[in-house]
Amino acid sequence: MKFRTVGRHFKESFKSLYRNGWMTFAAASAVTVTLILVSVFFAIMMNMNKLADDVENDVEINVHIQLTATKDQQDELKANIGELNGVDSVTFSSKDEQMEKLVSTYGKDFELFEQDNPLYDVFIVQAKEPSETAKVASQIEKMKYVAKVNYGEKTVDKLFNVLKWGRYAGIILSAGLLLTAMFLISNTIKIAIYSRRTEIEIMKLVGATNWFIRWPFVLEGAWLGLLGSIVPVILTFVGYINTYNLVNPRLGEGTNLSLLSPTPFMYEISGLIIAIGVLIGIWGSAISIRRFLKV
Repeated sequence: MKFRTVGRHFKESFKSLYRNGWMTFAAASAVTVTLILVSVFFAIMMNMNKLADDVENDVEINVHIQLTATKDQQDELKANIGELNGVDSVTFSSKDEQMEKLVSTYGKDFELFEQDNPLYDVFIVQAKEPSETAKVASQIEKMKYVAKVNYGEKTVDKLFNVLKWGRYAGIILSAGLLLTAMFLISNTIKIAIYSRRTEIEIMKLVGATNWFIRWPFVLEGAWLGLLGSIVPVILTFVGYINTYNLVNPRLGEGTNLSLLSPTPFMYEISGLIIAIGVLIGIWGSAISIRRFLKV
């Protein structure tokens, strides 16, 4: 394709946007509304996934050490736990530290036990992968000098199951929303192209090739997608930063939970929204104009 022809296609696409102002506005508005829904949904789903990861990574195995175990035996147990394939870290916590945690969590009622502390010294074990927690706990339970192992088995298993199905549901909903966006945007572009069918027929009758006719419309679809993505990007930027500043400090109080940091998350989702708008605009134009090229 010659450079002059390419320039002509770009020029015609811009002229068409200006000449068909109301249809351009209608199509760009449809893209805007759809992409706002897409951006909000993606921001929520990606943060839900981040929070799910935080919850999973916060699961710990508490290995209660036998009361009769000596310091050397505790060190031996720690070394044996650390050698397991699925173990990421092993941290010692004395029974006094365990009592301090209980008092800070449940109140001063537990201070009655501080003089005669009935708790165990424990090793706090973190698995490399949250899904390996049960397997690691089962292996540790069989070791010498272990009184008992606790990781909230029933609660953790239910939690992992809920998070797994939540992720599956998110993928399905994301795919459904993208398909809906493609349908709405392409139909809006189709209406815009239908209003110019006479123009297409005349160009076809005077000998213009299909691609010569198609290129300005394809480019026009790209501009519509780009124009329609501007407002969603701005609203997502402003809305997410305000939400982050409001929610994240409260969410992080006493937990390891946090939302995705605005940088680079906002740049990533903005690029994604622009790409979706442009690609669906191109796709919608290419599909919609095909039927009008048969004269």
